[in-house]
Amino acid sequence: MASSSRKAIYAALIGNSLIAVTKFMAAAMTGSSAMLSEGIHSLVDTGNQVLLLHGLKKARKPPDERFPFGHGKEVYFWSFVVAILIFAVGSGVSLYEGVHHLTHPTPMENPGVNYIVLGLAVVFEGIAWLFAIREFNRARGGHGFLEAVKRGKNPSLFVVLFEDSAALLGLLVAFAGVFLYQMTGNPVFDGAASIVIGAILGGTAIWLAYETKGLLIGEGAHPEVVDSIRRLAGSFPEVEKVNEVLTLHMGPEFILVNISVDFVDTLPAGRVEKVLSDMDLLIKRTHGEVKRVFVEPEEWSSPPDGLPGAGEGN
Repeated sequence: MASSSRKAIYAALIGNSLIAVTKFMAAAMTGSSAMLSEGIHSLVDTGNQVLLLHGLKKARKPPDERFPFGHGKEVYFWSFVVAILIFAVGSGVSLYEGVHHLTHPTPMENPGVNYIVLGLAVVFEGIAWLFAIREFNRARGGHGFLEAVKRGKNPSLFVVLFEDSAALLGLLVAFAGVFLYQMTGNPVFDGAASIVIGAILGGTAIWLAYETKGLLIGEGAHPEVVDSIRRLAGSFPEVEKVNEVLTLHMGPEFILVNISVDFVDTLPAGRVEKVLSDMDLLIKRTHGEVKRVFVEPEEWSSPPDGLPGAGEGN
């Protein structure tokens, strides 16, 4: 999963770097507001890919005394930072540039240059998008697109896909702005295109921030994983009842599990230790992403009114 993320990010990084240079050159040559916004967009995307790679690198650091469960949540933090940057820098600057161009319109020089740059950008961005969608489809399996995003525990994959999708849509808007200006001679269309691009980036950033917030705060494993762990823990004849199963994603491939188990009353202490060891091994072998398992042997009683039931899991 991490390898797939890095491949998609590297593809987007190379593509956005090339696109940003060509867009800024076109903006300088033609004075197009939409093209300048697109250049800023690609520059922000390039920086975002660097941040995502930084997050993946930090997440691979081993556990230490200060972070005993590792640094897996670095991926979640930097993905959230990327969402904020898209909103604050990409969207904010594009909206400002568009409004400024509407209030202080300037003619566009040699708009044909923009068509060449936009065409090259579509090719570069399209290749990066195809790479990102391929890796995303591989990770999502048989789930629908929106369901896969909601279920996804590795935000770097869908962050890149969202960025590339927004970039392609922004290129179409920029193309429309240049075309309408050329047809009418009215610079309002160029400024309006910049505002639309800013709105696209803003919407993308808000969605990304929403999807990564839960992971950053601390999401549990998928319900089917929780149910499977419950069944595995309850499969031992020495277990009378599995009281509750609590899980937490400490990273895309790191699940922490805490299980409350009611053992048979007559079970010797030595046998309890053996069951605990076997249970830990069985759960980890069945679910490779489970790295730590804590089992609490305790007799279960109904919780007081107003408190969540033990059987609810996550």
